[in-house]
Amino acid sequence: MPKQPLIAHDAIVLGILLALLALIFHTSRSENKSWQRFYNWVPALLLCYVFPGALNSLGVISGEQSSLYTVASQYLLPAALVLLTSTADLRSILRLGNKALLVFLAGTVGIILGGPIALWIVSTLSPAFHQQAEEQQLWKGLVTIAGSWIGGSGTQIALKEIYGCSEALFVIILVVDAVVANTWTACLIYGAAYSERIDRFLKADSRSIEEVKQRILNYREERDKPTDLTDLTTILALGFGGAAIAHALAIYLTKTFQPHADWMRAHGLEPFLSNFLWVVILSTSLGVGLSFTRARKLEKLGTTDLSTLFIYFLIMTIGMRLDLSNVSGNVGLFGVAVIWMLIHILVMFVAARWLKAPYFFVAVGSQANIGGVATAPAVASVFHPALAPVGVLLAVLSHVLGTYGGIACAWLMQLVI
Repeated sequence: MPKQPLIAHDAIVLGILLALLALIFHTSRSENKSWQRFYNWVPALLLCYVFPGALNSLGVISGEQSSLYTVASQYLLPAALVLLTSTADLRSILRLGNKALLVFLAGTVGIILGGPIALWIVSTLSPAFHQQAEEQQLWKGLVTIAGSWIGGSGTQIALKEIYGCSEALFVIILVVDAVVANTWTACLIYGAAYSERIDRFLKADSRSIEEVKQRILNYREERDKPTDLTDLTTILALGFGGAAIAHALAIYLTKTFQPHADWMRAHGLEPFLSNFLWVVILSTSLGVGLSFTRARKLEKLGTTDLSTLFIYFLIMTIGMRLDLSNVSGNVGLFGVAVIWMLIHILVMFVAARWLKAPYFFVAVGSQANIGGVATAPAVASVFHPALAPVGVLLAVLSHVLGTYGGIACAWLMQLVI
């Protein structure tokens, strides 16, 4: 019989998790220098996972006995994906120019191909790691890095659930992800001080940046207005209505494919038998479709903030299922992540040199992939504050591509192992 936790009532657990989440949000955005230094090294996302894990490990709460995770993964995540992708201004992204988009997409391809290549290299150099990768199915954890580096936290969590990454492996992956990604972000910011030298190496014409900057400075946004009850209800209806459609279509598709299950497993298409996979794909696709409608204007009313809250709460409920006493490090995973990042960097610089694209497009394109909407605008603003929206637009495009790129990377990793 499972041990009874100190707090078993989900209403109480819900309050505790939201209180912890509020504490993390307040401290991570605090102007206090000590908190800022702390969060430079410890991502807020990791705390959202570790704090509930500690409570579960100490027997205060129980992730296994709680139903909060089911609610968050089945209801909140699909709604969050619909809302996040519905804000994508794909027309504005296309107007950034071919060089910006091609360099960004080169970074995405570098991530999709880099993961399997890095896994193959480390497995070849270390037979012990290769055996461990096979026995523990480490690719299930590594593919969540692809989700994080292309689509952000929402895609990372979605891929974790699609491929069944264990909680113990996932917490190690979060640390690996944070260390490697944050180190590269620091390098990008440092490189901004030497952008002219790098541009000369790339034989780049930086006049395109000035054109983009001027276009943004000339653009006048509509005034934001406070969100009222009707607006909030519309946002919730959009998110959960889209999720409902995705669930209904997913049930139909999985039933349709079930008679062909043996053939699909034989050809490496087993993930497409998963109802959850189709929910994620359809939610993302519905959101992309809505981005071409007036629904995109709801971004001004807080769709991104609400969907981010859903995702962070989901992470808290996943952390509830973690037993920290079983967590151990893995040097091989760090090796894979470092090589993976180097491949991403190499592909981006080769593309930039070939296209004669400026370092700005490399830095922002890479960070739009690796860091997402949180850090891409910050890196762009290092070059000029007016350029921050470029980082936002490319990061939103990364959200759109995340699910599809992550699935492709997972398929390639399974071929390697």
